[in-house]
Amino acid sequence: MQRVDNKLFQYCEDFSDAPDTVLYELERETHLKTLAPQMMSGALQGQLLRLLSQLKRPRLALEIGTFTGYAAICLAQGLADGGKLHTIEVNPEREYLIRKYLKKAGLEGRVELHIGDALQLIPDLPAPYDLVFIDAGKQHYRTYYELIIDRVAPGGLILADNVLWSGKVATELRETDPDTRKLHEFNTLLKADERVESLLLPIRDGLLAARKREAFG
Repeated sequence: MQRVDNKLFQYCEDFSDAPDTVLYELERETHLKTLAPQMMSGALQGQLLRLLSQLKRPRLALEIGTFTGYAAICLAQGLADGGKLHTIEVNPEREYLIRKYLKKAGLEGRVELHIGDALQLIPDLPAPYDLVFIDAGKQHYRTYYELIIDRVAPGGLILADNVLWSGKVATELRETDPDTRKLHEFNTLLKADERVESLLLPIRDGLLAARKREAFG
């Protein structure tokens, strides 16, 4: 969700490269056919994910929480030659839309879609990962992290979305609201974890970026 002044947000979009036609069409269809289109990464964050993936050039990447596939397309556009993105979506009703736009983007062979519970699927997926993007059930962020951290390659990048939770993590709600509390615990965990160096950015609803230290490979 958008968390900055509308005019400033629009200015940032105006002076950033525009998404390609496929992403534009996916954004429109997501708004038409889903009940919570704000869950989609969107243009500005999508371009950041694409840039980070292009810089990292992952051979193997994992996305936890596909939604309609916007971020998956952006991440896959930065894969190394022969690279693969595994993406997990819990809701089978979204599968047709995800596959439709992966095909339009020419990424069918580079993205493997898994439908089901990420907590059950992750242990059986191939590793190590050069890049992981967490954007699924907020109460499970810590569990997702614990499942993947030892399967991330040295120097690998871990990204987590919505970690500011509409700013609630910086209020007393982090003690009483279940989702806010879990996200605050997740942020606290990464801050204290010596295996990673982390940076929490106030982009949209908060994006946490962590790099796994070489010593913990």
